[in-house]
Amino acid sequence: MSEQFDAVDIITTKRDEARLSNEQIDWVIDAYTRGAVADEQMSSLAMAILLNGMDREEIARWTAAMIASGERMDFSSLSRPTADKHSTGGVGDKITLPLAPLVAACGVAVPQLSGRGLGHTGGTLDKLESIPGWQADLSNEAMLRQLEDVGAVVCAAGSGLAPADKKLYALRDVTGTVEAIPLIASSIMSKKIAEGTGALVLDVKVGSGAFMKDVESARELAETMVALGTDAGVTTVALLTNMQVPLGLTAGNALEVRESVEVLQGGGPKDVVELTVELAREMLAAAGRDGEDPAAALQDGRAMDVWRRMIVAQGGDPDAALPTARETHEVLAPADGVLTELDAYKIGVAAWRLGAGRARKEDPVQAAAGVEMHAKPGVTVRAGERLLTLHTDTPERFERALDVLDGSFTIAPEGSRPDLLPLLIDRIAD
Repeated sequence: MSEQFDAVDIITTKRDEARLSNEQIDWVIDAYTRGAVADEQMSSLAMAILLNGMDREEIARWTAAMIASGERMDFSSLSRPTADKHSTGGVGDKITLPLAPLVAACGVAVPQLSGRGLGHTGGTLDKLESIPGWQADLSNEAMLRQLEDVGAVVCAAGSGLAPADKKLYALRDVTGTVEAIPLIASSIMSKKIAEGTGALVLDVKVGSGAFMKDVESARELAETMVALGTDAGVTTVALLTNMQVPLGLTAGNALEVRESVEVLQGGGPKDVVELTVELAREMLAAAGRDGEDPAAALQDGRAMDVWRRMIVAQGGDPDAALPTARETHEVLAPADGVLTELDAYKIGVAAWRLGAGRARKEDPVQAAAGVEMHAKPGVTVRAGERLLTLHTDTPERFERALDVLDGSFTIAPEGSRPDLLPLLIDRIAD
């Protein structure tokens, strides 16, 4: 077929800092999806976008074109409103696990399409797959049934949602264009809008363990995504949250499931509970159910009831013992004092090197591998006390994990205070 545009013309338009027309954007996304625009041409365009940016209208059109490349889900048949949460990823970020059943327990359905981990950030599906029998892949029909019956589902996104994004995501990963905010925002939002949720709360992480290292770039990404959601008719809110330090006391698949169950039992680490409840409040308010108190549903067992039903519905056994690692190694405090720093990125890389993460999408992960933290910044420690326990089935991995943990924590004289951002940094709405 003869093509409407020429890829080189579109590349040079953006290279020369001009804006792309709606028609150019529609064509280039469609042509790339069907193979008429080559990878090297789309790489060049992605780099031009990274360097020269896009305005709000361009990003909205780019996102709409990616949505149009595939199917859209429809939850209008459900008897309750829907809300979803997306996190930009971090270390120990197990929030989806207690959050989805908690929001469902308060009367809002949660269609949580999640992904796998890559590099130092964990993946929700990898975590849940450490539960014996649990299955990530559901048909759209099974997903709808579970949303109606249970109120929450966490599963893999089908290949039909925004296929243009799947292709472009892989390309950005190998061409140094991952950091382009218009492309990050459109990638996340094309999938979330195509998923069909009525309300969306974004958890945009800031700090060493996050994609966005500073508050300014995180705020720009959050504002861009909130605008995209709003323009598409989805009630969208973003929270900027701290990822200088890992969330909770574990990083690793089965370790994080265990901690999530503790939260659902009314316990668990204070930061995980606080962020779970805060995100639940935002999701309920965005879905028009702000009269519900999620903190009460966490304490009285209603959220745990939904969790058990959600796991069973996807073939899992909520009573089965979680895998435990064959080998452990303890990292001890070298001195008395106050722990003032615990670097999220280095903890995440250590968990990855122990076997909890993957370098390539096809790599297997160890369910039981990871890092357990016995102290968080602000706590007084004594020389010889346990700071970290490393878990793995393959003890030859300890050395490389310990290499990256060198310099991952700071113990300051007693009376010192950690210099950390608050857990909740800011809230952004359009």
